[in-house]
Amino acid sequence: HLVKTFSGGMRRKLEIAEGLLHSPSVLFLDEPTIGLDPSSRLSIWEQLKELNREGVTIFLTTHYMDEADRLCDRIAIIDFGKIKAVGSPNELKRSVGGDVLLLRSNSDNLLMEHLANLSFIGEITPVNGLLRITVKDGEKAIPIIFEEAKRIGVTIESVSLSKPSLDDVFVKYTGRSLREEKIDKIERYKQYMLMRRRRRR
Repeated sequence: HLVKTFSGGMRRKLEIAEGLLHSPSVLFLDEPTIGLDPSSRLSIWEQLKELNREGVTIFLTTHYMDEADRLCDRIAIIDFGKIKAVGSPNELKRSVGGDVLLLRSNSDNLLMEHLANLSFIGEITPVNGLLRITVKDGEKAIPIIFEEAKRIGVTIESVSLSKPSLDDVFVKYTGRSLREEKIDKIERYKQYMLMRRRRRR
């Protein structure tokens, strides 16, 4: 009955502690920080890092790319039950290649068609109403892209430049963003909480 008074973070810590009662050398965790506030997530992360330093091998599933980046030595990108890519966080980010541009225009299809012919353009993927473009050197590429857009009569409304992240890796290997999985993730969390309630009964 005392457990009912625990916060989500405390309950998750208790679940991890239960899994450690027999001093396992391998620990499997399914989305250990889902639904937790940032402070509780950080606390769980520190606990998992300490376990790993003590020699415990940890397998965990997560939809939080920052969590995978900070905790994992090796990551497998899984889409619909199939492994799409495996490697260290840095290896996977390097596989994206160069910089990442997120660009919004008034005619994405026309712009995408013309940019695909430029030698320095890597991959172009429509994501959430934007064009995600990989290039070798973003700072040099942006002015050229603007010139090309002006030449074909397309207005670029916004553009951002960033280094590859694990979110970009996910898009590269699955062709869709994590936002598109948001509804599925919420539904999985509801099912998880329902299972917990049934166990308590």
